[in-house]
Amino acid sequence: MDERQMIKIEEANRLDALYNLDLLDTPVSEIFDRITRMASLIFNLPIAAVSLTDVDRQWFKSRVGVDHQTIPRDRAPCAQVAESTDVLVIPDMAKDDCYKYSPLGKSGIRFYAGAPLVTRDGFGLGALCVLGTLPRETTTEEIASLTDLAAMVMAQIELQHAFGRIDPISGLPNRTQFLDDISDIGQDDTGDIQRFAVLIDLAETKQIDHLSRVLGPAEIDRGVREAARFLRTKLDGRTAYHISATQFAVVTTERVREKCIDDVTALLLGLQSALSFQFMMTPVAGMAPFGAGIDPDDLLRAMGSAAQDARLNGLQVDVFSAESDDRHRRSFRLLQDFDSALLADGQLSLVFQPRLSLATGQCVATEVLLHWYHSELGSISPGEFVPIIESSTHVRDMTSWVLDTALRQVRSWIKQGLTVPISVNVSSANLEEEDFVERVIVALLRYGIHPSLLELEVTESAVMKDAGAALQKLQALADAGITLSIDDFGTGYSSLSYLQRLPTTVVKIDQSFVRNLDVGERDESLVRSMIALSHDLGYRVVADGVETAQAADALTDMGCDEAQGYLYSKPLTARSFQHWFVQDRTCQGCVR
Repeated sequence: MDERQMIKIEEANRLDALYNLDLLDTPVSEIFDRITRMASLIFNLPIAAVSLTDVDRQWFKSRVGVDHQTIPRDRAPCAQVAESTDVLVIPDMAKDDCYKYSPLGKSGIRFYAGAPLVTRDGFGLGALCVLGTLPRETTTEEIASLTDLAAMVMAQIELQHAFGRIDPISGLPNRTQFLDDISDIGQDDTGDIQRFAVLIDLAETKQIDHLSRVLGPAEIDRGVREAARFLRTKLDGRTAYHISATQFAVVTTERVREKCIDDVTALLLGLQSALSFQFMMTPVAGMAPFGAGIDPDDLLRAMGSAAQDARLNGLQVDVFSAESDDRHRRSFRLLQDFDSALLADGQLSLVFQPRLSLATGQCVATEVLLHWYHSELGSISPGEFVPIIESSTHVRDMTSWVLDTALRQVRSWIKQGLTVPISVNVSSANLEEEDFVERVIVALLRYGIHPSLLELEVTESAVMKDAGAALQKLQALADAGITLSIDDFGTGYSSLSYLQRLPTTVVKIDQSFVRNLDVGERDESLVRSMIALSHDLGYRVVADGVETAQAADALTDMGCDEAQGYLYSKPLTARSFQHWFVQDRTCQGCVR
């Protein structure tokens, strides 16, 4: 092998070492800028740079006193430093035959000093260099300092690449590197430049759990590696980051939202094809715009939020929405603050909505509703916070608080001569509690309330979530003398066979059906069929959300038994309900 071939092979190996570090065309970095500024100060020179030698260019990872980021490699002193891995000092370029007509020499540079950036395997990547417009000499101490600073640059390069910056499965830069690079981009950008960052989520959590359980984690790793290979080949030199187990991130060059969505959608289609062997993986993407000054953690959270919204909305790609993000933040805060609300005095309270017999117009029961007046956010609708709490570990405490407070109020009313059954909502999570039945019975005994004065409302979906277990608990509650009702009837997915087996005696037709009774014949026919079916199965029927006299008349004609809604009364405080009951309704027939 002749010398020319040896040089060609060495250069190929050197370039491979450079490219493997993924340094070229990456954002500026404050870590490297500090070292470059220090070199400039030590030499008291206006220009310094961390210069990397590519095939035909010198690219500056860091620079001081230089506007442009690249210069041609041809006759660039840093290229000689990279090739030789030796320190190079040029006291006066104007007197140097090799460099006086180089691009630097022609631009007015007279002095150059460069220390090599050398990998542990001995490959020269480039140089840490200082330059001046006047000739000068160097001291031994200056060269020693420049060499030390070059070693610091290489230590940082290797640290970023080898220690905590590269994911071992995908071989891609990890989340730490992504956050640092976003920070650097934010510092380097000026003005109103906007980019998009994209988070690619390979699969939803339940898909990953199922794959891991059936095929093992090695199969998931295989999918991750395949996705990483695909992204490396399709991103046209852009960096893909592996930011969590099955999530990747990319910073786009496209700044037009619609075009960016199209590009990401096409990328996802290709990725889906590449992962065809992983039929349970369904990649989606979340995009988030960002510009100068962006907080990297906020950006990562926004990307993740957009990806979750894509899954929830059945989209391949979704763009971060501040409005959606505000809702999620508010939901999280409500979840955090509910525990304090349970302990605070006056934040939680109960209101009571009367339920009337359509045949007699008399109050036959009242539904208990939980009200929350947040110390900072004000009044919170039950429709907003109850679903959030029901999906958390707070649901047990919430139901216990409501049941305890409601039964205490019933006891107080009884002492004042007012006896009216109450209806309390319970969730599917309550039916999963092993001691739920016992806790309800103990609460009745604590306040001396007859079981017939308590009705528990469960939704169709809550019952059907685990119909077998729910049936056992509901039967035990019914055996104790507690009335059971199916809430939101018509909105779930109940099976008629289970409806016949459940020990429930009341169905409440959801207000979404009742509200449109005045509008179309189809809704009227549907409600009429619900009432007829429920009566055939032995249920008493309650219509929820009655707001007009026309709706009440229609329900009466259909044979509906009871109704509640704003036509009769809005939800009332305990004192207001008592006043309403005594003043505006007779109490005859109120005790069932």
